[in-house]
Amino acid sequence: MKFLVLMLAVFLTFSFTASDDTETYNLIHSSNLARPDCESRCGDLIVPYPFGIGIGSNCSINEGFDIYCNNSVSPPKASFHKTSYTSIKLISDSIIRRSNLVASNCSFLDGSSSSYTITSADFTSTPYSFSEVNMFTVIGCDSYAWLTSETHYRNVSTGCMVFCSNPEEVVGDECSGNGCCQSPIPQNMIYYETEVESLLNSRKARDTRSFAPCTYAFIGEENVFKFNGISDLTAKDVNDTSFAEKIESSVPVVLEWAIGNLSCAEAKATHDFACQSNSVCVDSTRETRGYRCACKAGYQGNPYLSPGCQDIDECNLNTFTCYGECVNTIGNYTCKCKEGYSGDAMVKDGCRSKSFNVLHLSLGLGLGFLTLLIGLSMLHIMVKQRKLIKLREQLFEQNGGVLLEDKLRITGRSVMKVFQVEELEEATNNYAEDNILGRGGNGTVYKGTLPDTRIVAIKKSQRLDQGQRDQFINEMVILAQINHPNVVQLLGCCLETDVPMLAYEFVSNDTLHRHIHNRTSGKGRLSWDSRLRIAHESAGALAYLHTDARMSIIHRDVKSTNILLDDNYTAKIADFGASRFVPLGHDQVTTLVQGTIGYLDPEYFHSGHLTDKSDVYSFGVVFAELLTGKKPIDTERGLKDTNLATYFLKAKKENRLFEILDHQVVKEATDEQLKAACDLVCRCLNQVAGNRPSMKDVAMELETLRKSGKHHPWTSQENYTEASSLMIESEELDLYTIPLVGNSDTFGEYSSSTIGMKEIMLQVQSPR
Repeated sequence: MKFLVLMLAVFLTFSFTASDDTETYNLIHSSNLARPDCESRCGDLIVPYPFGIGIGSNCSINEGFDIYCNNSVSPPKASFHKTSYTSIKLISDSIIRRSNLVASNCSFLDGSSSSYTITSADFTSTPYSFSEVNMFTVIGCDSYAWLTSETHYRNVSTGCMVFCSNPEEVVGDECSGNGCCQSPIPQNMIYYETEVESLLNSRKARDTRSFAPCTYAFIGEENVFKFNGISDLTAKDVNDTSFAEKIESSVPVVLEWAIGNLSCAEAKATHDFACQSNSVCVDSTRETRGYRCACKAGYQGNPYLSPGCQDIDECNLNTFTCYGECVNTIGNYTCKCKEGYSGDAMVKDGCRSKSFNVLHLSLGLGLGFLTLLIGLSMLHIMVKQRKLIKLREQLFEQNGGVLLEDKLRITGRSVMKVFQVEELEEATNNYAEDNILGRGGNGTVYKGTLPDTRIVAIKKSQRLDQGQRDQFINEMVILAQINHPNVVQLLGCCLETDVPMLAYEFVSNDTLHRHIHNRTSGKGRLSWDSRLRIAHESAGALAYLHTDARMSIIHRDVKSTNILLDDNYTAKIADFGASRFVPLGHDQVTTLVQGTIGYLDPEYFHSGHLTDKSDVYSFGVVFAELLTGKKPIDTERGLKDTNLATYFLKAKKENRLFEILDHQVVKEATDEQLKAACDLVCRCLNQVAGNRPSMKDVAMELETLRKSGKHHPWTSQENYTEASSLMIESEELDLYTIPLVGNSDTFGEYSSSTIGMKEIMLQVQSPR
């Protein structure tokens, strides 16, 4: 393992110990911290197996987990090798925290001294990678720093700039660009190098250096670092010449680790699988995969060393409550009242003295047989309950629950709730028929009410193969990171059932598809202003996913049935089961084709290269639906005009768009609005993805269209007065009749080389 560091700095000892972190191994009472004849501590640091003290000492699971302990200093310090300038401060069941290194560029007005340092770290061919809880931070004035990084499959560069012309500009404690800026590091980063440069000419630099002589750049744990700006001209971070030493001693760098490059399923089939008895295997989220081991609930010890995890004697621990006699069981414990007392021993003063008089004795003898029968029945129930609990644990692990908890524990950011089965059963009145919002071929959506009175929509699938199960988990991970008023909010999930279930905010007014196409005589219809607003809100949400989310997200299944409307007819983008992240530094991902006929980007269909312009094409079809009131696929238009996108472009080319536009739209929109809207649709439907506008540009154009709205001249001619932007339907809408799960017209994971668009289209009778 090579670890090149080009900066010498003095670092102080961290205040972390193994007992200070909730993720450290629960090995205090264990006898198998390390292999026999191997040390388990380096100073204050606990070094549990699979790690081992000593380079080449055979005390670790392999050489990548060897830890060097420098006993020549007091207290001894641990590091990855002898020449390392950093020290290891904590080793837990999923991460390692080590001391920091800070790159700097200092220039003092008196010319007494200047310094320039760069930092780098290389974990190539090691079990370690930099965790996403780290942030790239730059402190200083009118300077910039860049990070050249590497993952297992790509090279990525990022940078950050800081500005301030005078001390008064650096106020507060936020890294917003004035004196401090932050940027996320690339995912799965294993190497980086950092450099710092000034943005100023010599004259202006002289003014800035008078109060901020140094610029610093470093990678460190985001939640630990707190920027300290200048207040009342008191010296703070930007003019603190000892800032580097403080960061190196107080802000750790977090590394993730894993064993090997096999998944749990693959590793279990090998002879050197590391997980011992009473432990579970957890898949790593790194690009190179790998796995880790953890003790089951109710057990403690080292899951990597024989005899594995051991039962916790809860009766000897103060953390478990029992006001009677505690009896330890395998993986658990029981608590009962002492002899001569009865009641609930888990509650203080819950046990009360028995009065054994003649009446009680007679009743006891008379009810003895009945008690025996009840006891046998209870035993039967307990056995069934035990089996049910075990089944739920297996389903939780099978559905990715252990991986999800591991990820949430590392990031510490998600507010998504993991529901228990009973909570959702109570919310839906045990999935009562009158709570069904809609059902499809593969699942059902229920209306539920949580204990805090919130109304939710619960997606429950009836059957799932592994591919659909992965879509559920994918949708859950993506939605948990999205916070936008026009995106359906994911409130939580339940993984203890045969198939995962997701709980969303309840959107009460059905799908856009139903409002456009499922109208009957006498019902109201969407006005032009409402259509334009819904299109604008939907475009804004997609633009947020593409450019403003923490990592760019491509929806991959934009259509009118995935746009819901609330009581105020506000648009909400839904159904992220097919969505994909776009890694940092990339503008596309290659994937097997998935989408819905009529909305699918033809270039993505033929090439398999998914970009954000694929969502633009699908949005163009939705906008065409709003303008024409026609379905995306309709065989009644004839074979050549079955596809709405082709039909719309053909009408535009033949200068007969007014013939296919919805009467309501033509009646209310101005000529300028119609021309601009139709032109925008045609640009979105361009066959070449590179010629389409971005969703951000689409949203801006729609906003301009809304602001330019005037009554169409035909409106006054027909004596038409619009009472509101939307006429509410007189009959109650059949909510969620379009299913959110198991789309019958959505085809997934077909290769463009094995099936043709024409053949697929001929199989579809009508869209959702």
